[in-house]
Amino acid sequence: MKTPFKWLAIALTVSAFGVAPPVLAQAPMKLTLGHNAAPGNPKAEAALKFADIVKEKSNGRITIQVAGAAQLGDDPTMVSALRTGTMDISLNSQGPVSAVLPELAALGLPFVFPTQKKAWEMLDGPIGQELAKKLEAKNLILLGWMDNGIRQVSNNKRPITKPEDLVGVKLRTPADPATVDMFQAMGASTQQINFSELYIALQQGVVDGQENPLANIYFSKLHEVQKYISFTNHKYESSPFLMSSISWGKLSADDKKLIMSAAAEATAFERQLMFDSDEKLLAEYKKMPSIQLNFPDLAPFKAATQKVWDAWEQKPFGDFVKKLRAASK
Repeated sequence: MKTPFKWLAIALTVSAFGVAPPVLAQAPMKLTLGHNAAPGNPKAEAALKFADIVKEKSNGRITIQVAGAAQLGDDPTMVSALRTGTMDISLNSQGPVSAVLPELAALGLPFVFPTQKKAWEMLDGPIGQELAKKLEAKNLILLGWMDNGIRQVSNNKRPITKPEDLVGVKLRTPADPATVDMFQAMGASTQQINFSELYIALQQGVVDGQENPLANIYFSKLHEVQKYISFTNHKYESSPFLMSSISWGKLSADDKKLIMSAAAEATAFERQLMFDSDEKLLAEYKKMPSIQLNFPDLAPFKAATQKVWDAWEQKPFGDFVKKLRAASK
């Protein structure tokens, strides 16, 4: 039996002759993923799906610890944590990320995407790639453009059948400048409240209403404290799936490919869940006597918000807005 000293002598001899020792197995790795969605929400399901795919592809070597429902802070807090490297991954929201990259807010301009599939097509093309490069310069690596749906308005005052019905309505919006400008153009009084605090704000009458895709309304049970849902289809919103560039830089080339491959699968999974949820949840809401649904003519809403587009074309990133406006047509 060789003694430990003999093993050391062998290792030194191998090194002296320039022969590499056997490659050690890569060490286990744990990454944290934060998001703000409630359990059952397509975003929450996609985060868990991503964790499962990464675990499978890495044979259990890489584990993703998922913390949902804003356990690790609200979206802006998580964006800051990504940029400083204190969080690894976040399935975030368009509004808070646009505070870092203003061009991203332009995706939420009124009626830019007529359907979710049109939005995916554009985000998977040159426009999405351009934004991904700009995000990388902000210490954020884009893993995928997940989906936050086509948004509708709910409130406790009246059905929204025309833009004038929004006058005097206290409406919660995310911290997204395009959404704020859009609803102020139609006469609503906008207020920014963290999504995790929205249920209580509606319940206590701090605001009259809010705007979100049906999935967010349903899985966060906002219908329990709202009376009207109006299908205004006023904007599309992405859910940027992001990784800290600091965490990304610690990955091997193979692990980067693995993470990107898993993210692509999880993104396709989440998009389909979100797409399918509208029809299912509409059927659920039709069964609820406490909720009144209405489907307004969208032409007056589009006309009332054209001035928002015109104003945004004058911003420092106006060229990007013009490009987006042209592509949407």
